[in-house]
Amino acid sequence: MQVFDRRTVRQHRDRAADSLAQHDFLLREVADRLADRLLDINRRFPVALDLGCHTGQTGQIIDPRCGVDTLVQSDLSPAMARRAGGLCLAADEEAMPFATGAFDLIISNLSLHWVNDLPGALVQAEAMLKPDGLFLAAMLGGGTLQELRACFIDAELAATGGVSPRVSPFADLRDAGALLQRAGFALPVVDSDRITVTYSDPLRLLADLRGMGESNATLERHRQFTRRSVLWDAMKLYLDRHADEQNRISASFDIVYMHGWAKHSSQQTPLKPGSAQVSLAGTLGAEERSAGEQAHPGWPIKEN
Repeated sequence: MQVFDRRTVRQHRDRAADSLAQHDFLLREVADRLADRLLDINRRFPVALDLGCHTGQTGQIIDPRCGVDTLVQSDLSPAMARRAGGLCLAADEEAMPFATGAFDLIISNLSLHWVNDLPGALVQAEAMLKPDGLFLAAMLGGGTLQELRACFIDAELAATGGVSPRVSPFADLRDAGALLQRAGFALPVVDSDRITVTYSDPLRLLADLRGMGESNATLERHRQFTRRSVLWDAMKLYLDRHADEQNRISASFDIVYMHGWAKHSSQQTPLKPGSAQVSLAGTLGAEERSAGEQAHPGWPIKEN
C-alpha cells in the first residue's frame, strides 16, 4: 500500500539539510534516549548502520560511546547524507543495498514513519544483521501532532465542507510489536513515551516541522497552497484550545521504540506447550482442575 510520496519526502529532506541544525532538537533528544538504551546492553557492536541518519545527529552520540567501532550512515536524502560525514551514502529504506549479515547493530532515529512498506523494510533489516545482531529504532507514533491534526480538520471542514490529510498517519504501539514479530526478530520489545514541546505560537511549530523536513508528504495531500482562511482559522483554534497561562501552545510527539534481535541459537526460547515439569497448582498449594470444570458451590471465590 502506497501512503507516502517518497520523492516528496526526499525533496523535503534535501531542502531542510542546510539548516537542520536549527530545528533538530527532537532528533537529538531521541538520539540521547536511544543511546541510553544501548548503554544498558553490555556488549560491543563492531559494525553498525544508522538507517535514516539525517545529518548525523545519532552518530555524534553513539559513536563510540555505546560500543560502536565502525558506523555506516545512510539517508534517503543525498543532501543530508553528505552532511552526516564519515562513512555515509544515500539509500532508500524500502530497497536497501547492503549485504546479508553485514551489521552487528542497526539503529534508526525518526525515519521509518515515512516508509510505505514498513514490514518489508523490517524484513530487510533483519536479514542485514549478523546472528544475534540488534535492531533498535524510534519512530513517530499514533498520537503525534494530535492537536494540530484536530485543528486543521475542524477549520477545513468549516470552510469547505470536507477535509484532506494535513498530518501524516503514524503506526501505534500494537502495530509496531506485530511488525517486529512478522519480520522474524527474536525477543521483540516495543514501548513508547511522549515528548511535549511548547511554542510561542502555532506558526513556530509549522516552521520547525518544515525545518526538520517533516512537512506533509502523503499521496492524498492537498496539492495547492492551504487557503489563508483555513490556515488562520486552524491557528486560532490551536491557540484557543491548547494555550497555557503563558499563552504558549503545546505539541505532542509520541515516540515508539522498537527493539529486536536477529535469531541465534544462544537466545532463550519459550518451552513447548505442555512441557512443564512442575505443576502450578502444586506450587501454589491449590487444587488442580481442568479448564472446563465448574467451580464447586462451596469453593470460596474472591471478588475484586
